Amino acid sequence: MKQRTIERSVSLQGVGLHTGQEVTLTFHPAPENHGYKFQRTDLEGDPIINADVSRVSSTQRGTVIKSGTAQVSTIEHVLSALNGLQIDNVLITLDGPEVPIMDGSSLPFVELVQQAGIQEQSEEREYFEVEEPIAYRDEETGTELIALPADHFGITTMIDFNSQVLGQQYATLNSLDEYAEEVAPSRTFVFLHELEHLFDQNLIKGGDMDNAIVIADRPMDQSELDTLAGKLGKPSVTVDSEGILNTVDLHFRNEPARHKLLDVVGDIALLGKPIKGRILATKPGHRANVEFTKVLRKHYIEQRKLKGKPKYDPDAEPLFDLVAISNWLPHRHPFLLIDKIIELSDTHVVGVKNVTFNEGFFQGHFPDNPVMPGVLQFEAMAQTGGILALSTVEDPGNWDTYFLKIDNGKFKYKVVPGDTLVLKMELLAPIRRGICQMQGTAYVGNKIVSEAELTAQIVKRS
Repeated sequence: MKQRTIERSVSLQGVGLHTGQEVTLTFHPAPENHGYKFQRTDLEGDPIINADVSRVSSTQRGTVIKSGTAQVSTIEHVLSALNGLQIDNVLITLDGPEVPIMDGSSLPFVELVQQAGIQEQSEEREYFEVEEPIAYRDEETGTELIALPADHFGITTMIDFNSQVLGQQYATLNSLDEYAEEVAPSRTFVFLHELEHLFDQNLIKGGDMDNAIVIADRPMDQSELDTLAGKLGKPSVTVDSEGILNTVDLHFRNEPARHKLLDVVGDIALLGKPIKGRILATKPGHRANVEFTKVLRKHYIEQRKLKGKPKYDPDAEPLFDLVAISNWLPHRHPFLLIDKIIELSDTHVVGVKNVTFNEGFFQGHFPDNPVMPGVLQFEAMAQTGGILALSTVEDPGNWDTYFLKIDNGKFKYKVVPGDTLVLKMELLAPIRRGICQMQGTAYVGNKIVSEAELTAQIVKRS
């Protein structure tokens, strides 16, 4: 599918659930690859905060993102609406610190997008495709979220609060095409025993009977109901036969489970990419949703790196064989650690190292369990990068490259005899004054075995 934004800017006004502050929220069209961004127009400099899981600063009764001193609270419902409608790029401006709660669902935001119209863009949408089960579990709460491979997005949630009123509830979304009708109208809910605690914490200043389902999970006498009515600004409140403190009917029999599903869809939007996969969520909450999204993010980054994995054809003629490499690099056996160069451009180079048991280092490095030393993998990266660096100077055989530093080095899998190490080096910045910064990635098959950012200097031999 192509990426999508909205056709025109549209606004709504409402009150923040926890701050009680009146806020105007506006959706604006945004260009390809923009993603979701929030902008606080009430703050000096109109700061922008990316809707990114790394920006989450709190998950207490809602998801909060922060950049510097600017933050936006209770973002899950608006992100759920955008994610559920498969909108990729929107700028969301607010003149206050919190997204309006509206009726406690995502339906007002869905309707706002529909009012604006949906615009298909030219760039293809990039998905995170779940290729193997990915799980997160909180042992303390029993919360568990699992992503499973699937050819499109789907989600099932189960909630169990040990409540006789709610019991166990399930909700399933088999396709995002069903989101607007089957999920968006589901309102947030709270248990009666939680209300007093929330009031004491100075939260839910904007909460009332119109934007939350209140579940009576314990008996209440009339004096308690009268006190609660006063805090909510209502003349009176009553408990109906279903144990709900609302004068309105539930939109769905399993509306609380559907709302938890709505929250998961909103929180995982912080991944920044749509997902092809099925999610199973047991007792989800904002903190667990965010932690799960961080796990997904790690897998997505790994997957994206693998998409850049060079294609190695051992039958193809190399650009540099061992003799040509020796004409450029000063290294010799046993310290010449690349066998051929198969790709070379202005910004990247790919080398190959065939790892064999008769390498000199295997005699002393775990000889009964041979493993290629990680530092020698970095050395092989550096020699590969040296070919790229030297390709930028005249008479490359009279220049050398020297390490200046290594950053963010990681070793992920063992490299053993019989492996073919494919080494990719990419420029992180143009070479200036002989300083060369590169991202190095080493692959064996479909695995990234090591990676690092290497900085070197090109120096002419005296």
